[in-house]
Amino acid sequence: MRIRPRGDTKIVEGDLTPMIDMTFQLIAFFMLVINFSEVEQDQRVQLPASELAQPPDSPYEYPFTIHLTRTDNYIFGGSQLTELSQLRSALLKETQIIKRHTAKELADVTIVIRADENAKTGQVQEVIQTCQELEFGKFALRGKVSDVPTLKQP
Repeated sequence: MRIRPRGDTKIVEGDLTPMIDMTFQLIAFFMLVINFSEVEQDQRVQLPASELAQPPDSPYEYPFTIHLTRTDNYIFGGSQLTELSQLRSALLKETQIIKRHTAKELADVTIVIRADENAKTGQVQEVIQTCQELEFGKFALRGKVSDVPTLKQP
């Protein structure tokens, strides 16, 4: 007696279209919710907390981020610099690149200063003065948003 198979004996393949579609939807979702401001952070800098600190309304068009550490060092472009003159040289190179190779102006560049909570205030002022000497005009100071009141009442 010969047993005959019931139904069709073709190989059944799964349809991968729904799985691929879901993968692309997840990629699009994570692209929308990722926080790109985390990219400019450095773990060696602990920002001061302030109740006045607010995130920017929109991202800066051309940001340059300068980090000031608690050990009086500067971090710019991924390099740790120990003196203000080294930072000035690095910024001067950037100004030359902007002037020669791009259509943007130095006035369009925003210098984002992320100073450690224990960094010297005078050091921040020296960085701003150096940037102004190189014709940068826009500045943004970073801080952590605090729910606890940080301003002293009279």
